[in-house]
Amino acid sequence: MTQLNPRFITFEGPDGAGKTTQIRKIALYLQEKGIPLRMTREPGGSVGAEEIRSLLVLGDKGRWDAVTETLLFMAARRDHLTKTIWPSLRRGEWVLSDRFFDSTLAYQGFGRGENKELSLNDLNALYRLVAGDFKPDLTIILDLPAEEGLKRAKLRADKAERFESMPLSFHENLRQGFLKIAESEPLRCVVVNSARPEDEIFEDIKKVLKERLNV
Repeated sequence: MTQLNPRFITFEGPDGAGKTTQIRKIALYLQEKGIPLRMTREPGGSVGAEEIRSLLVLGDKGRWDAVTETLLFMAARRDHLTKTIWPSLRRGEWVLSDRFFDSTLAYQGFGRGENKELSLNDLNALYRLVAGDFKPDLTIILDLPAEEGLKRAKLRADKAERFESMPLSFHENLRQGFLKIAESEPLRCVVVNSARPEDEIFEDIKKVLKERLNV
């Protein structure tokens, strides 16, 4: 079964939630149904955005102040949209993205708690400048306790990233931020408990796809 209308699906959640694993599983599931798709990620997903990614995820946690960090994310996102996401959708491909703007709201907004230099209104205004009224058709938010997420993240083989070195309070704020986003946009966002085996999570996401997008 092929869905004629291309869809933009984003996967969100804290570090260690298993987004990359589930995107790969869902990509295979959709391809088996004959749906053409593009897998991508943020920050990154285009040549320019990948160059900016290295500035954002590596180095000391205090490398950038909040405003500089956010502007770098937004610059990467604009390049990602214009070079990858929008062209793929125009070609009729579904796009699956490991993170998108909800991560900016969660990390640069909610995660910093009372110390944030940019309000949620500021972040939303910057997003509108970059993307207009464009939004994902569906957002899967993988949820698990902050301590468990950090424990999983540390077991990965790749280099430790800046945000993983943030204090536990930051990651607890981050988790609550994602849950608040989901509560504020129930027609777009679905929360899936990721503190379970991979196959159980995958089955739940497939149910969401069937209910929301008829695939």
